[in-house]
Amino acid sequence: MTPTPTPLAPANPHKVHRGWRRVVRATGHSWAGLRAAWCHESAFRQESVLFALLLPLGLWLGQNWLERAVLIGVAALVLIVELLNSAIENAIDRISLDHHELSKRAKDLGSAAVLVSLLLCAGVWAAALWARWMP
Repeated sequence: MTPTPTPLAPANPHKVHRGWRRVVRATGHSWAGLRAAWCHESAFRQESVLFALLLPLGLWLGQNWLERAVLIGVAALVLIVELLNSAIENAIDRISLDHHELSKRAKDLGSAAVLVSLLLCAGVWAAALWARWMP
């Protein structure tokens, strides 16, 4: 006797939109996230200003489209990692503001990810500047 297939788990009631409507709503959520990061996360504001300064410099410093993409991409990566770190910190704080070793570790790991992205960005930019002015 073959087992009866189990029914699929019910769909998430919050994910009812499909197609373009889903894309439009997701874009709205993304903009809301960027606004929240700008309003509530000083590190994101600082790194955004840095990105705004590096963007035209990267267009000027890069010798071709690939170099420009790498210079701007590593700067954008810092913003991406900062957004993820902020999401982790907010989720941990939502669970509890009490001190807990695992909460501290999660926040420290997110902070370490931001540090690594900043070091990567600084290293790539230093190498590009070195190559440009120290042939």
